[in-house]
Amino acid sequence: MLVGVAYADKFKQTWLKLDVPEGSTLREAVERSGLLERFPEIDLNVNKVGIFGKLSRLDTPLTDGDRVEIYRPITVDPETVERRDRQTGEEED
Repeated sequence: MLVGVAYADKFKQTWLKLDVPEGSTLREAVERSGLLERFPEIDLNVNKVGIFGKLSRLDTPLTDGDRVEIYRPITVDPETVERRDRQTGEEED
């Protein structure tokens, strides 16, 4: 079955299509993708993962056509971003 595995670091987005055996889990797809070797900062004990934008567990079985996503931790405080927007003179609705 075909699935996609996606990860984006600060500099680029990577999206790979993989052929995985029926019954493969989210973890198995990530491991087969090679992204753990390409991006050593990915730690499946820390990074959240999901399927089509919905948080999922590593043992979730995949179905044909799923897009597995590996999420980076949020590095910006949302309140800081709001203040920065206000400082540029933009008005809120």
